[in-house]
Amino acid sequence: MEMADHYYSSEPGSSGEDRRIIADLRGRTFHFQADAGVFSKKGIDFGTRLLIETMILPEAGDILDLGCGYGPVGVVSAAVAPECRVTMVDVNRRALELARKNADTNGVADRVEVLESDGFSAIQGRSFATILTNPPIRAGKKTVYRLFEESAEHLLPGGELWVVIRKQQGGASAREKLEHLFPQVELVTRKKGFWILRGEKGTER
Repeated sequence: MEMADHYYSSEPGSSGEDRRIIADLRGRTFHFQADAGVFSKKGIDFGTRLLIETMILPEAGDILDLGCGYGPVGVVSAAVAPECRVTMVDVNRRALELARKNADTNGVADRVEVLESDGFSAIQGRSFATILTNPPIRAGKKTVYRLFEESAEHLLPGGELWVVIRKQQGGASAREKLEHLFPQVELVTRKKGFWILRGEKGTER
């Protein structure tokens, strides 16, 4: 695969392949538009689906979908946690355009903000109650761990980072990294080689 076609780039080079996805998630039906040059363009991948079905969201507060792609995690979060505001960030401009459309299609655009951001570059100074991520493993461990570190810095006291990762793609080392960053880390569930990890930030006095 050429780097220009990789989903972890700002301008995917692939020609458009408009795709429509219907997905039942959290007991509801969602409609998504995907395209070439974005992650999991053919449907909701198993890891993302497992994260969506497992994540526990706050009753109110700010949620961040870090590396949102075309938006399934953030859109579902906004739908099932209507008292929350959801920020969705990615480096892939095509994915961001799709995420905005998908938020509108699913009726949550009024509670969703979509921004181009390499990690937290566009949202410095902001803190979140919950951060959700299916990290870009193919971008390399250095990038993934930077996202973990920045997430720890941008969580409110008592806030949570939820991560989905495949065991064979560094699950154990990712858990160890999170244990260096968070006082409490839990392997919430594991299924078909995927892990859902939750790191909770300590409460500051």
